[in-house]
Amino acid sequence: MDTALVGAVMASKTEQLQTAIAARLMKMNAGNEQAFVQLIDAASQNAAKLANAATGLGQNLDIQV
Repeated sequence: MDTALVGAVMASKTEQLQTAIAARLMKMNAGNEQAFVQLIDAASQNAAKLANAATGLGQNLDIQV
């Protein structure tokens, strides 16, 4: 085989591998972003619940020792 042809085939295989790795990384990052958004959403829902509970919380607290 001609060395130029071998070089072209090797470059093509390398490009395919790099593309596959990039696609996998993009999928992994997309999943992480979605999990991060879900975490923020859950935190905001919990904060809203705590904000509603805080209005009367601790008014009649007896802390005698």
